[in-house]
Amino acid sequence: MKILHTSDWHLGQHFMGQTRQAEHRQFCDWLVTQADAHQIDAIIIAGDIFDTGTPPSYAREQYNEFIVALHRTGTRLVVLGGNHDSVATLSESRTLLAQLHTQVIPGVAADPEQQVLVLPRRDGTPGAVLCAIPFIRARDVLQSQAGQSANDKQLSLQTAIHDHYRQLYAMALAKREALGLPLPVIATGHLTTVGASASDSVREIYVGALEAFPTSAFPPADYIALGHIHRPQKVGGLEHIRYSGSPLPLSFDEARQTKEVLLAEFTPQGLQRVLPLEVPRFRHLQSLSGTLAELQVQIRDAAQSGSAEQTVWLDITVAIDDYLSDMQGKVLAMAADLPVDILRIRRARGNAASVMQQQSKLTLDELQPQEVFSQRLQSEALEPQLQQQLMQLHDQVIDELRTEQA
Repeated sequence: MKILHTSDWHLGQHFMGQTRQAEHRQFCDWLVTQADAHQIDAIIIAGDIFDTGTPPSYAREQYNEFIVALHRTGTRLVVLGGNHDSVATLSESRTLLAQLHTQVIPGVAADPEQQVLVLPRRDGTPGAVLCAIPFIRARDVLQSQAGQSANDKQLSLQTAIHDHYRQLYAMALAKREALGLPLPVIATGHLTTVGASASDSVREIYVGALEAFPTSAFPPADYIALGHIHRPQKVGGLEHIRYSGSPLPLSFDEARQTKEVLLAEFTPQGLQRVLPLEVPRFRHLQSLSGTLAELQVQIRDAAQSGSAEQTVWLDITVAIDDYLSDMQGKVLAMAADLPVDILRIRRARGNAASVMQQQSKLTLDELQPQEVFSQRLQSEALEPQLQQQLMQLHDQVIDELRTEQA
């Protein structure tokens, strides 16, 4: 039995105003190719198929096109809801998608039996029993109780999630016994576990209730396919409890991560091996830092990884000690005619404090209006294009005022 474990696609994501549509299309095409080449029996998406509960129409179209393409390969699909996903959105097409060998578990079901699935091999024979556990919202497993402290609520939620896993695992064992076959048991989850390493793009999902689920609370399944954390990793060093991570870097601090999907192979005795399949880098993201002279070289080097169709996205931190009236313009000029898009320009924090200290000694009489406005803009985390537009608008207003005074 061969399973591909993936998660956190975030279809429809806008990254600092930029769409990821082309990258997601390339990833979906690549994944279908891998499923066919490795003769995968089933793909499990462990939550966050969409970036928001109301994904744009093109994201829904990508989702449907992927399912149709995957169906042609003979590989089945299991989609679990994540904290970014809307239960209603995933539910609306689940009956139709079932005809394409896709089983969707949007949220915790009223009947737990609906979350215990027998995954067939490509030849149709039973290959594994799956405890299909999506993102668990507190209201799914708990009733609010008056007078509970924050610690009490956290413990209650942890206990309720543990009980949900234990219940489904017991049902999976019963189903395996009824089939009379030595099938591996797989479980899923979309949550933070103790010891997992997150990134900037991961949002806390149990704020004020559950910070992380203890690894020891998972049932003794042969493999536990987790989602929510975007960096691929073993949990607690355990081979069988894994985060696949996101297939695309979803923040600049993920740019250097190797993205992957996990090929888990099973025999009747259990998990045989886990083979990471590295996801190609469809677009390069880079964080650059240095003086203007250093950045000019770095931007040119970064451009070597880009093309007119797939530009490199840059996050730039400028290390300068002296006040620069047109820092944004100078940096943008370096990227002119290069296959790069600068998504953010910032002044280095250490230098910013020094610059502000120097500026605090100046009076308004010593500064030109343009300099005052430029300093104010640079203190804000605005996109370069917006800063440039605001600067141009400021200059236009100043010119009109001067014309009226004349």
